[in-house]
Amino acid sequence: MKNLVKISGIVVALLVLFTACEKDETNNPTVDGVYEGTLNGSQTKSTAEVAESIPATTEITITGENGIRVHCYTENFDTTFMMNYYMDNDSAHVCYTGDDFEEMYGHMLGEGHSGGMMDDMHDGETEWMHHMSEEHNEGDEHFGGFDMTNHSFSYTFQMDMNDPSDDLHFQGIKQ
Repeated sequence: MKNLVKISGIVVALLVLFTACEKDETNNPTVDGVYEGTLNGSQTKSTAEVAESIPATTEITITGENGIRVHCYTENFDTTFMMNYYMDNDSAHVCYTGDDFEEMYGHMLGEGHSGGMMDDMHDGETEWMHHMSEEHNEGDEHFGGFDMTNHSFSYTFQMDMNDPSDDLHFQGIKQ
């Protein structure tokens, strides 16, 4: 009988421990997850040349500090690429990384930084504010991000950098 009481006590203690350690998404939202929504743009026009919204899914996977893999797909569209994300109060904005960053903005990501990308942040500065002040010139364009309050993700895919009329726009809600 003593062993049964001890085992019951241990089980109850473990349940309390696991419940206490469970992550609460409402207090600590994350960007990773599956977003269901639509993809639209000039390439989604029907045969009658009417723009349509096509059901689409985007899977976001965290790959490291500020890094994500974005996989967006529909019946006729499937792309996967890497990006960085930067928290900004109730939002998180995305920006290119690696060669894509250099091609878009004309310099390597992290030039002039020593240590980690966010090591020299100032008081009251968000990750996004720091990224913008350290890495970008006024007018540099970005193409999407997360609304943490509404649990949504939006992104504009540049199908042809020289022709914005070919852009595809994803808008989705986290499932």
